[in-house]
Amino acid sequence: MILELHIIQNFAPSNLNRDDTGSPKDCEFGGHRRARISSQCLKRAVRLAFQEMGTLVRPECLAVRTKRIVEELSGKLAARGRNGEESRKVVEKALGAVGLSVGEDGKTQYLLYLGREEMDTIVQLCERHWGALKAASAEPKAADGKGKQSAQQQKKAGKDAVAAELQNAMKGCLNGGHAVDLGLFGRMLADLPEKNTAAACQVAHAFSTNRVSMEFDYYTAVDDLKPEDTSGADMLGTVEFNSSCFYRYANIDADLLRANLSGDADLTLAGIEAFLRASIQAIPTGKQNSMAAHNPPSLVMVVAREAGCWSLANAFLQPIRPTHERDLVQESVAALDGYWTKLCQMYGLPQQTGIWIATTERGCLTTLRERCQTNAEELVQEAMASARRAMA
Repeated sequence: MILELHIIQNFAPSNLNRDDTGSPKDCEFGGHRRARISSQCLKRAVRLAFQEMGTLVRPECLAVRTKRIVEELSGKLAARGRNGEESRKVVEKALGAVGLSVGEDGKTQYLLYLGREEMDTIVQLCERHWGALKAASAEPKAADGKGKQSAQQQKKAGKDAVAAELQNAMKGCLNGGHAVDLGLFGRMLADLPEKNTAAACQVAHAFSTNRVSMEFDYYTAVDDLKPEDTSGADMLGTVEFNSSCFYRYANIDADLLRANLSGDADLTLAGIEAFLRASIQAIPTGKQNSMAAHNPPSLVMVVAREAGCWSLANAFLQPIRPTHERDLVQESVAALDGYWTKLCQMYGLPQQTGIWIATTERGCLTTLRERCQTNAEELVQEAMASARRAMA
């Protein structure tokens, strides 16, 4: 079963997702410049919402993305009574056994995405094989005699120094565990491609249904203790922002998520529900302290399908404009309804098990009006009831 999520969400003046120059991200769509929020930004907001909302009550159901895994794991070993410096070397050797080298700064070469259950399993492995790992962690002499090795040499030395049995045990630790966010968003380990996880969830870049106009906020700050006879500001600058109505799209392959979670149907359903709730409520944090654009969605639509996906992005190829009768949000909702109607007329109703909509603008719907739920909570409950039937 595939679950699709369509959201119309209008934000007040904001800069939720910045590029390398500090400007709000944008893109061209339909021949017009649009505001944009990257999929990576949206996924991070959802991941953080999992923790903040407590929708997944078991901590082992979440993952951590970090370069500081040695510090984290050696800290866990130290908490069990192991020597701190020895713990660090043992963890480095365990990671090196599978090609995950650690730099002189104690960080891995790239961000590792590991489930908390995986991390605990690695700690247990280090404890079981403490002697072998400690012995193998003795600093080997560099081939050039200068006391340093290349990353490639470190990887080879790590693999050669640790028994094949230990290497296989370490690889066995990297099974994804029961981390829902890892199962949803997947991971790539460049040095261990066989341990990659295919993402069960696809998230599109959100873009504005309207043509965007960037604006500048010229700001100044004055020293509170400045003498009264001195004029002028002690700090000034500019910040770019915009106000846009976004179309957001995502989908979840429920069967793939279940496979990623070792076949745990209950956890899969909990993950789907957590994702739906977090996607509805999560908002990126960029510049929120100065702009506070906490605007919930005006429309949430969930479609359950047996196969295939329909993004409704092309409903907004022509930028939406407010009219005397309808504002920007209302026109965007009407455009989405109209495009859905066109797709159904051309291709017929898709193989689906349900469509549920919650919106503040029910009067702007025509074809989809009969699918409206009372509110967002009812929408989630109905969608989850369908998911439970499909996975029974």
